[in-house]
Amino acid sequence: MDIVFMGTPDFATQSLQALLYAGHHIQAVFTQPDKPVGRKQLLTPPPVKTFAIKQNIPVYQPQSVRTPDVLEQLRTLHPDVCAVVAYGKLLPPELLQLPKYGCINVHASLLPKYRGAAPIQWAIVNGEQTTGVTTMQLDAGMDTGDILLQAQEIIHTQDTAQTLGERLAALGAKLLCETLSALEQGSVIPQPQNATQATYAPIIKKEDGLIDWNRPASAVDCLIRGLNIWPTAFTFADGKRLKIFGAHPLAWSNAIPGEIVCQREQLIIGCGQNTALQVLDLQLEGSKRMQAADFLRGKQFTCHKFG
Repeated sequence: MDIVFMGTPDFATQSLQALLYAGHHIQAVFTQPDKPVGRKQLLTPPPVKTFAIKQNIPVYQPQSVRTPDVLEQLRTLHPDVCAVVAYGKLLPPELLQLPKYGCINVHASLLPKYRGAAPIQWAIVNGEQTTGVTTMQLDAGMDTGDILLQAQEIIHTQDTAQTLGERLAALGAKLLCETLSALEQGSVIPQPQNATQATYAPIIKKEDGLIDWNRPASAVDCLIRGLNIWPTAFTFADGKRLKIFGAHPLAWSNAIPGEIVCQREQLIIGCGQNTALQVLDLQLEGSKRMQAADFLRGKQFTCHKFG
């Protein structure tokens, strides 16, 4: 197939790579503009752009895909299909109707569950045991198009958004190739989504990472894993922000929620429903990231509670 690929982060790169290895012709890549990154705000290209340039694929980075110029570029390319993976922009109706097979999207959930920008993170935060990937025919809505194929993936108890995202990226890449083959063969029947079963995964904000110690330790652990590596779950200690990257929930504790319990080299914090959380990996504002045991050797808390 002649394909225009639209995608931006690492998650999308695996799909682009899989399409190339499957023998498809990638006519062009559309991705988000370069953005400043880090403390020095260095202008940094998206991962998809970096990969595409190495493969000598033309790259376009329009601020908007709703301009006549972008539509004319696509008409000139005359693709069989647009493959859209974590592009980050809603496509206008004129663009959706342009390719022969329309615009096919890879979404990191089992739609209609977790429509939206952050399905991987919210699936972990909400304590889901399974998730998956869906290929769908894009329409004008937010992840509302007809379902083409789906594949399920187990969420392991130690999964973070990063580890789960890596597996879903590989699964999505495989499913995208299967979907395009099925479209060519006419062997896939689009299935409308049941809107009454829809749930949502809105974009993650930094404030979503604030830990509520009144919740059970298992829920706090899900929050920590779901927001690792960004924006990271956090609390406050001695007036400073304390990021927590890794922890282990304990089934029972008589500590009150938020209470600090230091046992030798273990940092344990009381949670709701008579549970507790052993913090393993953390970073105090103004300090480097470290293991809890190393942190405790160099830190004496003046407070007795987090929060």
